[in-house]
This record gives sequence, C-alpha cells and structure tokens, in this order.
Amino acid sequence: MDPSHDLAVAPAVRAVYGPQDLSSAPAFAGGFINFGHWAGIPLDRPLTAEDRVRSQRDLYRLVFGALDGADTRAVEVGCGLGVGAALALEEFGFAAVTGLDIHPEQLARARRTNAGLLARAPERLGFAHGAAERMPFEDGRFDRLYSVEAAQHFRDLPAFAREAARVLRPGGRLAVTSFFLPAGAEDAGGELAARLESFASGLDVAHPLASLLDALGGAGLTGVRAESIGDQVWPGLDRFLAGVELPVQWPRNFLPAYRDGLLDYYVVTADRPPAGA
Repeated sequence: MDPSHDLAVAPAVRAVYGPQDLSSAPAFAGGFINFGHWAGIPLDRPLTAEDRVRSQRDLYRLVFGALDGADTRAVEVGCGLGVGAALALEEFGFAAVTGLDIHPEQLARARRTNAGLLARAPERLGFAHGAAERMPFEDGRFDRLYSVEAAQHFRDLPAFAREAARVLRPGGRLAVTSFFLPAGAEDAGGELAARLESFASGLDVAHPLASLLDALGGAGLTGVRAESIGDQVWPGLDRFLAGVELPVQWPRNFLPAYRDGLLDYYVVTADRPPAGA
C-alpha cells in the first residue's frame, strides 16, 4: 500500500497551502515561503521585494551550509514550490533532490514552477506526495535530509524523527530550521495562540524546542545540536512587514513574541551514526 495515500491534512494547512496559496502573498515574494535570514541585509532603510527574496534564499543557504551536501542525494521535507530544492542543485551541487510535500496542490505548483529543470534533468529533481511522519521512501535512500520552516506544521515530532532516521543512510545528516518554544517557555502555547492567529487556527503547532531535540535523540540520531538565529530572523521580517500592505496585522506580533521569550528560531542538525558505530 502506498503510504502517501489517505494522508490526514490539518484543515488550516489544507486551506493556507491550497486555495489561499500562501506562496502568492507579497510577504513571501519569490515563493520560498519562509521568514528569511536577514544577516547582511541593511535594516536601516526601506526594504524591497529583492531584499525579501534574498532573505529567503539566504535561509536555505544557511541550511545547505550546515549539510555539506555536494554530490549527495537529499530529500526536502515540506518542499512547497520546490524553489529551495532547485537552489540546492544549482548553487550547492547536490547530486539529486526529492521534494516531499503533504499537499497535492503544492506539489502541482512545484512541478509547474520547476518544469524546465524537470525536463532538463529529471534524474536530479523529483517530487513525492507524503507526510513528514510517513515518508514513502525505502530505508537509507538519502544522504541528506532537510526541512526549511515546515516543522511547525508537523503533528508528531517523534514520528518525523523516526522516519528521518530511517530514510537517511548510515553516516547521513539532517538539518531542520523553524520556530519553536525556547527553554522556559514550554507552556506558552496559549499565549502564542492569543497573539498569533497561525497558532490559534492550528496552522502552526507550539512545539517546544526540547521536544524536537529529544525526538531526534530518541530515534538514534547523534550530535543533535540547536543554534538560535532569532536575532537574524524576526527583526528583519518585521521591518519588511512594516512596509507591506498586510490584510491582517497579527504577523507583526512575531517580533514581540520573540522579544518576550515566547518563541525563537533555530537551526537544528543531527547525524545518523555510521554503520557499525
């Protein structure tokens, strides 16, 4: 039985990445659908759409730099439009990338967005329907696994961690970047829901960082490490949003939530031990 069949998709996820098409929103110029890594982008002037696209590309670049993925086979969990996967191939020399997404409409958009690359190099880029907690791949298929700002949507972090460990080959490496509740704010889910509609609606899940780190270690991955990059994400994002006509204002509450210690942004890395280790 194909494990990608009958996947349960949270209603808010289905709507936001389906008919609402978050990738088309001005706040996510370029279609990368992440909050961006703003280091090196001057924030003392009006920010442009080009700055926004650069910030999103730079978040992917940060992740790829942590993976050392040249000439490796990788899977992106929560690939969206697949533009990050294309960046991995074209700029970082990955041998092949498979984009995995739970939303069929996103996969259709990814195939349209990357039609040229798919036609030129079908052996290097592919897309698959599946969930982070239930990946439709054989054991040890990939050298690298990464996920950029999708883990806040995952419903079961231990299941994701087990699947990540399973589909990575021995000696493989993982990198995840997203926003989590920092130490000391593990019970801040209610406060986040009061401030941020994405948590109130169920689009985002208030995962404590420790729950991801514990899950990765529990799945047998080693060298689990988290680096906070909130100071390079939230101020730049908010500065950009201040200059965009937003249909709602609650996204401006991410920066205060970070400053109040309720939320932070992290790059998390881990390794599958080599065979025999």
